[in-house]
Amino acid sequence: MLVPKLGWVRFRWSRPVPDAKSYRVTRDHAGRWHIAFAAIPPAIPGPGTGEVVGVDRGVAVSAALSTGELLSVPGLRPQERRRLERLERRKGRQRKGSNRRARTRLAIARLKARETARRRDWTEKVSTDLIRRFDRIRIEDLDVQAMTRSARGTAAQPGCNVRQKAGLNRAILANGWGALLNRLEDKAPGRVERIYPAYTSQRCSACGHVAPGNRESQAFRCVACGHHAHADVNAALNIAAGHAVTARGGEPLGAPTNREPTTLGAVA
Repeated sequence: MLVPKLGWVRFRWSRPVPDAKSYRVTRDHAGRWHIAFAAIPPAIPGPGTGEVVGVDRGVAVSAALSTGELLSVPGLRPQERRRLERLERRKGRQRKGSNRRARTRLAIARLKARETARRRDWTEKVSTDLIRRFDRIRIEDLDVQAMTRSARGTAAQPGCNVRQKAGLNRAILANGWGALLNRLEDKAPGRVERIYPAYTSQRCSACGHVAPGNRESQAFRCVACGHHAHADVNAALNIAAGHAVTARGGEPLGAPTNREPTTLGAVA
């Protein structure tokens, strides 16, 4: 390939590429070079069975399906996590601008790039699997960008629980909430429905009773009918039976107009 101002460059094809309009050559923090082609792949067809699946995104479980499946993003292994911690402590003791600190930073970047690659691979495989198995995918309409906003505040109005909020933000980003939704919509345009998320974790999927006491951490027990289930799976069942959010702006379609918990859960 001929790169302007650089010359002919050899690269390895990692996958077949359709007719591309352009390309981009980048170098990441781990020192690896990549070439990306701008091409629009065709949409993945569904099975044609009319099946619907609900997807509940969480921190303890990355994605819980209404079928009862619990999917988690593979992160760093324990030994890799320990090595990352050692490298972080070593970097803190090294002099800024030194060659040793640069080597340590590169080692840290390679470990984090490995974690990112695993999350991206998981997102691609899970999204493709869901699209091929189900004709319609329903998922919560969450504003991930707003949910992961820093709680630090300003000098005049400092925030509270900043460290706890930062940990939650890292957990949300590590589970790939936004990437999963984006890839589903890219691969199956028109087949992904965004669901109004209020009370999906408090509503019993068996009897429809809504109460804050129904949710017991990762366990769900309805105080009305005694129904037991995994909390995330119960939420995914409510999402699968919810109304689709098709409006972008104003009040989302399917949202309860009076904000009463008992009005949620109307089945489409």
